[in-house]
Amino acid sequence: MPVSRDSFYKGTFILTAAGIVVKIIGSLNWIFVSRILGGEGIGLYQMAFPIYLMALSISSAGIPVAISIITAERLALGDILGARRIFRISLAILTITGILFSVATYFGAEWLIDQRFIRDPRAYYAIVALAPAIFFVTMLSSYRGYLQGWQRMTPTAVSQIVEQVFRVITMVLFAYMLLPSGLEYAAAGASLGAFAGAVAGFVVLLYYDRKLEREIAEEVASQKQKAGDAKGDSCEKIIKRIFWLALPVSASSLMLPLVANLDLMIVPMRLEVAGFTVAEATEYFGYLTGMAVPLTNLATILTAALAVSLVPAISEAKALGDKMRIMFRTGAAMRITTIITFPAFILVFMLHTEISTLIYNAPLAGPVVGYLATAIVFLGIHQVTTGILQGLGHTTVPLVNMAVAAVAKVGLNWVLTAIPALGILGATLATTVYMGLAAVMNLYFIHRYIGYRISLTESVKTAAAAFVMAVSIYAVYNALAVTSDSTAVMTVVSALAGSLVYTGVLFMLGMIRREDVAGVPYVGDKLTRLFCRIGVF
Repeated sequence: MPVSRDSFYKGTFILTAAGIVVKIIGSLNWIFVSRILGGEGIGLYQMAFPIYLMALSISSAGIPVAISIITAERLALGDILGARRIFRISLAILTITGILFSVATYFGAEWLIDQRFIRDPRAYYAIVALAPAIFFVTMLSSYRGYLQGWQRMTPTAVSQIVEQVFRVITMVLFAYMLLPSGLEYAAAGASLGAFAGAVAGFVVLLYYDRKLEREIAEEVASQKQKAGDAKGDSCEKIIKRIFWLALPVSASSLMLPLVANLDLMIVPMRLEVAGFTVAEATEYFGYLTGMAVPLTNLATILTAALAVSLVPAISEAKALGDKMRIMFRTGAAMRITTIITFPAFILVFMLHTEISTLIYNAPLAGPVVGYLATAIVFLGIHQVTTGILQGLGHTTVPLVNMAVAAVAKVGLNWVLTAIPALGILGATLATTVYMGLAAVMNLYFIHRYIGYRISLTESVKTAAAAFVMAVSIYAVYNALAVTSDSTAVMTVVSALAGSLVYTGVLFMLGMIRREDVAGVPYVGDKLTRLFCRIGVF
């Protein structure tokens, strides 16, 4: 095929680099927005956002992932025409659903308030402001799925960065401008960022799609000539195939906003039972969902990128019947997952109050951040294993596993959050258990389908390196405390020192391999030669 694709490693690193940029911009955004809105305003924003996520998940119906899977399968067999036809049919479906759910969210906001699904009526304006974004994000996600099926991750990366830049500028600007009118209007102003970002990202992907069309024009013409009057699969058959893959993915995606909405209904209410006022419950809910959870997501940038890259990569290998490639990619992804999530857990757990103070100027969020640190490991494993299962075509399995874990989470939320001594920490523990159960069940099914098991030796080595990192952070932080009165300096320096020590120990234990370094885009070959020259490899 004349069109090059990003390699598995390259695609992951491209998405990771974009994810880092996006998260840095997003973190800076939350610093400004948190200072403008405060805990209560963030709580209002977070009460509206799960509604938006749920509507978005239903409107896209998991079709972008199905597009990625089927496109990768078709391209593995050299069928470009089939891949393009599937995308066009999918795009037509998503155009209709995007419009429907944008309208439904806009006109349904008042009903959600009246029925007390949202306990604070001030969140109404934020919901209405988010409604138009649903259509554009739905369209944007369809193009991302198609281009990812080509294993081209650069368009996704660039669109994510552009989307985030426009989103952040709009959030900060309108939140600040509308604050004098009231906190509820400021939260609505922040919500407008989703619309601005989606439009900008959509324009970027349109550009890359047109670029791809020009590149494959010659191959498409050749295939059309060879095909002649031959007919491909019927439209009905294609739609059935799309929905067969998409519906479980959609339901899995829907579980996240569904669980978030259950949190929205249960956690503030149970906090009130524990003795907190409505304003206090909203503030603590903001600490968990608007501060601790984003930090957890920040720590899993690379695993999220791995999950995206794995879907078409595993689908391609499966279409070709290459079991060895499936096992290799699964093993590499899981090893990288543990290498990344273990130190992130240590860092957040040990410096939770310092990090929440430094980033959000909210030291009271520290305990919530610390309690959620363990979830970083579980979330990373869950993301990657979900990508593997979807690539294998077992899209229903992650859905069932998440549903089982969600039931446990709801029960724990109901019981633990109402305990006065725990309060919001009870909800944090429930979230950790939820992610852990889903991850472990995914691992079980991967072993069942392809025989993969996590290497005990590699896990022990990674845990040992993380332990040395923890000791280093503790020692450096306390040493600096003698001579420095700047918590920010102590936090940053001890974190960097611990990370360097961790990386060094990984090299010593052989956990970072030559192919890992070689897969880094643009500089991988140079780094590999350098490390070979100095005796690292």
